[in-house]
Amino acid sequence: MYQNLEECIQDLEKSGQLIRITEEVDPHLEMAAIHMKVFEAKGPALFFEKVKGSSYPAVSNLFGTVERSKYIFRKTWDKTQEIIGLRNDPMSALKSPFKHVGSGVAATKALPMKKSSLPSTFKEIQISDLPLIHHWPDDGGAFVTLPQVYSEDPEKPGIMNANLGMYRIQLSGNEYELNKEIGLHYQIHRGIGVHQAKATKLGKPLKVSIFIGGHPSHTLSAVMPLPEGLSEMTFAGMLAGRRFRYSYEDGYCISHDADFVITGEIHPGETKPEGPFGDHLGYYSLTHEFPLMRVHKVYAKENSVWPFTVVGRPPQEDTAFGDLIHELTGDAVKQEIPGVKEVHAVDAAGVHPLLFAIGSERYTPYQKVKQPAELLTIANRILGTGQLSLAKFLFIAAEEDKPLTTHKEVEFLSYILERIDLHRDIHFQTNTTIDTLDYSGTGLNTGSKVVFAACGDKKRDLCTSVPEELHGLNGFEDAQFVMPGVVTLKASNFKTYEDAQKEMDALSTSISNNGELTNCPLLIVCDDSEFMSASLSNFLWATFTRSNPSHDMYGVNSYYQHKHWGCDNVIIDARIKPHHAPPLLADQSVEKKIERLFENGASLSKMK
Repeated sequence: MYQNLEECIQDLEKSGQLIRITEEVDPHLEMAAIHMKVFEAKGPALFFEKVKGSSYPAVSNLFGTVERSKYIFRKTWDKTQEIIGLRNDPMSALKSPFKHVGSGVAATKALPMKKSSLPSTFKEIQISDLPLIHHWPDDGGAFVTLPQVYSEDPEKPGIMNANLGMYRIQLSGNEYELNKEIGLHYQIHRGIGVHQAKATKLGKPLKVSIFIGGHPSHTLSAVMPLPEGLSEMTFAGMLAGRRFRYSYEDGYCISHDADFVITGEIHPGETKPEGPFGDHLGYYSLTHEFPLMRVHKVYAKENSVWPFTVVGRPPQEDTAFGDLIHELTGDAVKQEIPGVKEVHAVDAAGVHPLLFAIGSERYTPYQKVKQPAELLTIANRILGTGQLSLAKFLFIAAEEDKPLTTHKEVEFLSYILERIDLHRDIHFQTNTTIDTLDYSGTGLNTGSKVVFAACGDKKRDLCTSVPEELHGLNGFEDAQFVMPGVVTLKASNFKTYEDAQKEMDALSTSISNNGELTNCPLLIVCDDSEFMSASLSNFLWATFTRSNPSHDMYGVNSYYQHKHWGCDNVIIDARIKPHHAPPLLADQSVEKKIERLFENGASLSKMK
């Protein structure tokens, strides 16, 4: 078991899972571009020995594959998984108490360990000494992408009431005064947001510590949705096989395991513009006012290494985080939401915009015609639970005659499209919250949601090519087949919603004049049909990141009855709108510059 990040790097190198880059590399765009190229090739972790402008090396792609991640945690994985399972299902421990004695002991041994003073290996440095990595061309500055942001409850101080979360940190750029101010981006309902609200109510600043590096388990603990009563620091200790060690300096908690620590205060009402930042939806999150942190002290320990990742259009390294979390937490969602069999946040669609779910349907077992009932109750529970509440589109089905999985996306979506009653089974929530990073809505963190629910017998056979009725439509061209029941149409650039309504009305009239189009329930209007239909990934990403259900869903022969909306065919307008954030595009000059590292004799020549 590793004592620190340095030992993990050495182990990966010995096992052939890490490559050292000996050439000097620029943290401005180059390091991120190298990371993405190697990640896309499913390559090894990368150790950057010489970072231009900094004396500290950096490491990335540690979690680039699930296999490598599980290798890192191979000695503690099973026991940690068992403990989390017990927290989610305590009855299992009561039924087999002796079987789980070891798990209880392991959890107790993982409790955080308080030390009396700062280690002698720590020294004070400045923000400007760090590898200031600028990831995407239009980013507002340098960001920390793998931070562990620590805060304590002002009303109940102490490490067991603390929150450890991964919120992005802007180190430079914009209006921040270098070495004195940094920006924190987080949503107010997250753990640190609750702490800040309490501190503001008490009229005092919130003390915050940002840990970077340390044992890889500490990074994973910052993103884990843990069961009630299991702290992130205890989880970090379990997965590391080594207790989280800490002390207090000037009232700030300092992780003795971290490679770097930044301490500071968030004062009530103090904000500055943060962003833009190339984000996990595949677009920039734009500049907005977010809390300002006044830097107190910055520490680095001896032989410290700066870990980083790059986020962008999925899949990226954070995809592996999602897979790890799913494996560790297992059936936690089943315990939290009765009747749920499976929930899948679709990575290709940016995770938050699109959910697939399977639930039970037991409310109407004796009706001749089955319709969603319990499924709708479950859907509301899903959309009110944690990070799942950020979703815009939820497709939920009842598993009935045959096993069903949400992880075979085409099969699952086809199953729903074969069975859904488009007059009855589409349910909207308008003027509600969506992901802060999603700009398809009506404002920051504001948009809508829709539930597509399906159960019962198959109602239609889905088209397996473009129906003849969709060729030669006025104003809509280049009809392309995406998957069974789904066809995409190219239209002119989006102008206004008033214009869009007229265009969709004309499309509805044209289709209905040609007769019923029962075998193609879902039509996607877009800017580029060839791109949309080129891959399932393109379809999922562009459709569900570029649409707001309440504003961008239309229907052939749509109507309202008692405030319920229905139609014969659903139309989603997935064109880029003027208010959308720009997509992430690589700098081609940088792409050419990094080719030197892949040439014969260079550090990454084996990756060519």
